[in-house]
Amino acid sequence: MKVLVADKLEQSALDGLSDLGYEVVSNPDLKERALADALKETQAEILIVRSTRVPENVMDGSNLSLIIRAGSGYNTIDVEAASTRGTYVANCPGKNSIAVAELAFGLMLALDRFIPDNVAELRAGKWNKKRFGKGKGLYGRTLGIIGLGNVAQELIVRAQAFGMNVVGFSRFLTPESAVGLNIGRAESLEELAQQSDIVSVHVALRSETTRMIDKRFFDAMKDGAYFINTSRAEVVVQDDLIAAVNSGKIVAGLDVIEGEPTTGEASYDGEIKDIPGIYCTHHIGASTAQAQGAVADEVVQIVKEFVSSGGVPNVVNVTRGEIATHLLVVRHLDKVGVLAHVFDVLRDDSVNVQEMENVILGKAKAAIAHVSLDKAPSEQALVTIRTHSDIFDASVLPISTN
Repeated sequence: MKVLVADKLEQSALDGLSDLGYEVVSNPDLKERALADALKETQAEILIVRSTRVPENVMDGSNLSLIIRAGSGYNTIDVEAASTRGTYVANCPGKNSIAVAELAFGLMLALDRFIPDNVAELRAGKWNKKRFGKGKGLYGRTLGIIGLGNVAQELIVRAQAFGMNVVGFSRFLTPESAVGLNIGRAESLEELAQQSDIVSVHVALRSETTRMIDKRFFDAMKDGAYFINTSRAEVVVQDDLIAAVNSGKIVAGLDVIEGEPTTGEASYDGEIKDIPGIYCTHHIGASTAQAQGAVADEVVQIVKEFVSSGGVPNVVNVTRGEIATHLLVVRHLDKVGVLAHVFDVLRDDSVNVQEMENVILGKAKAAIAHVSLDKAPSEQALVTIRTHSDIFDASVLPISTN
């Protein structure tokens, strides 16, 4: 098994993959054309990336079976293109949640206590306790969180430890879930903006979240509120954010910005760097030794599981139960050729298999196969399946869509 690593990855992961007997090719500088060429040249079955983009053209001519994003998001990978090529895509969710939550909280404290300005002024030889001694304090203030995934839940714990009130908005947040998290629940983004002294964004980048934070949201925020974004730059309409900051209405702390460099070191001359009310870190939310160590361990585990069993932990492009309409249940002796017979009959009946699980009973003498199908097989097909001497019975059940 050949593994191509096209980003900087912890040495522990590279060593772990090598120790398992896999051939590891590591080149953190591979991008676009060079990455496509490397995939063709090496014919690697597994590709591991962090920030490196994997568009459709990069996959052309490759031998990829699995692409792993060594991080939580996967918007840098053309998942649809991978799916059409029969390539799994997996990620490492939750492994950097604490790191991102810590940075989000650090940005809140930095804004409230003017920490960046304190440092800059002192380095310039200026002392200004009069100006910088006017922090509002976080205790008793309301933190509004957009998105209630792993990072957000880590942030809730930290905010409550500081004595803050928390209100959340997510299309998945039910009243019962809010009670369980001991937080308030906003019915809309605007309602959350109106209630919050600080807003922190923690959503994945999807079509429904792209540019979801816009002028209407910023207009609804309290005067003097703080806006924190450590998720994805694309969820915010940056021009609207800049306008809100320039008007003096809000102050922002960002770890993600439009047009940010994709390499570890680069020059940056974007508009946002010169705006006094916006304080940016360099997309370092997940970049702690603890987080990267956990991600490295997860990457090794995903590869190990895939090679040993064919299963893919954290797979993001397997459709489960969305297409299948019927379940074929076959009770049979655990012998060679039984399932091949079943699949031959289904093929001749123009029925497509969506998923399949074969449960072995006892000491591998008998088994039960559960086969998800895109439509019901004909009665004649069922009769033909049952004619095999090693099959006890075969039946079909409709799959509920509720």
